This record gives sequence, structure tokens and C-alpha cells, in this order.
Amino acid sequence: MRFSKRTALVTGASGGIGSAICRLLASEGASLCLADMQGTDELAEELRASGKQTISVPTDVADRSAVASAVARTLETFGRLDILVTVAGVVSHGSAEQLAEAEWDRVLDINLKGTFLCCQAAIAPMRAQHYGRIVTIGSILGKNGGNARPWIARNEQDRSGNVAYGASKAGVHALTLYLARELAADGITVNAVAPGPIASAMTQAFPETLRALIPAGRLGQASEVAEAVAFLASESAGFITAEILDVNGGMWGD
Repeated sequence: MRFSKRTALVTGASGGIGSAICRLLASEGASLCLADMQGTDELAEELRASGKQTISVPTDVADRSAVASAVARTLETFGRLDILVTVAGVVSHGSAEQLAEAEWDRVLDINLKGTFLCCQAAIAPMRAQHYGRIVTIGSILGKNGGNARPWIARNEQDRSGNVAYGASKAGVHALTLYLARELAADGITVNAVAPGPIASAMTQAFPETLRALIPAGRLGQASEVAEAVAFLASESAGFITAEILDVNGGMWGD
């Protein structure tokens, strides 16, 4: 029970990775605020049925007031906020030449600004208690530039190029490193988990040419990302901050 008496706010809680994280944290004692634009009532009822303290707050992470409301509800209900996990995000495909400006804005608003707003809102309550664990969700695409490889198959770029997504996740990585240093003296650790391809609705159309590049020979599982997040959110990781932990089956190492 690593998270007994701890409270976690998880954005993007209704998705495959988000729900896996929520289930794991709850199974080890955490009280939870499920924050998502999509409905989380079913997951909340599932966790409550197993005896877990859980609230569900509809949240658009790109809206400062909505984020503030989610944090306020967490504090009002549980009295503290110990763990923030920023899973909420959107996928995007397309080459730099063809990507519409509106799509660029949409992806950066949710993936990068949304992560910043959530982290920003968590700082004051975590500083007040001199304790906090922030875990952001980055991506291998924030490290490799977003699968730009037209020299192999130019017509593949519409399905595998990720210029906006890759840039947004690189921004999440940079934000994570910055916050880790700003908040370390306040007892707050800030780390990222950077998944590679994870089996989900988002990867159903994953090109076979890219799937074949995974040294482990398979897609990852949401539960494997959740385990990495739980470690970074635990007491065992108290001396780990400014880390970007790769969970990618060997596709990238640094």
C-alpha cells in the first residue's frame, strides 16, 4: 500500500493509460480525483465499489478555470494533493508542410499548455505541505522528433509524421526538467514517463513498418506505463527528480 493516506489527481483518467494509472494508484491506497473531458463516472463507480475514495471532475486541461476547479475540488474533498499525473493529451498526424495551423494550436493547447496549467495549479498546495510528486506523460516522439522518415516511405508521412505531437511532448519534457529544479527545495519531485507505442485505440492504425522497429517485438501495455508512474510517485523515488523514464521496448535509450 505505497499510497495509503495519499491523494492523487489524474488528468486524462478515462483513457487507457489514465485508467490503468488510476486503478493501480487506487489499489495501493490512494484517494483519487479523476479529471477528464470524457466521462469518468463508470471508472469512479468501479473504484468506489472496491472501497476507494474517488471523485470525478469534468476537466478541460486547456482551460485555466477548469483546472483550478479540479484542484480545488480535490483539496475540498480530501484536504491535500500529494500526486499529480498529467495524462490528458491528444494525438496528431501530419507532415510539417501539410499541417494546418489550427491543428498545431489544438495539440499544443492540450498537450503542452494543459500540462503546464495543471502543474502550475498544483504548486501552491504541494509547497504548503512541503511534499509532492508530479509525473508528466511525455513520449518517445518528444525525443525522436516525431517519426519524420520520408526517405524510407514518403507516402507514410500522413500516417506516421507527428510534427505537432512531437513538438508538444518535447515541450513537456523541457517543462518537466524546469519544474524539477524550481520545486526540488520544496520537497516536490517532478519526473516524466515517456512511453513508446502502447496498445490502445490510438495505436490501432500504427503502420507495420513502424511496429517492426520495436526491439521488444510488441507494443507496450498501459499497465506497464502505470507501473513506471507509480514508482516515480512513490516514496522509493524521493531522490529522483528531473528524470524522463523511457517505457518503449528498446526503441530509444539515453
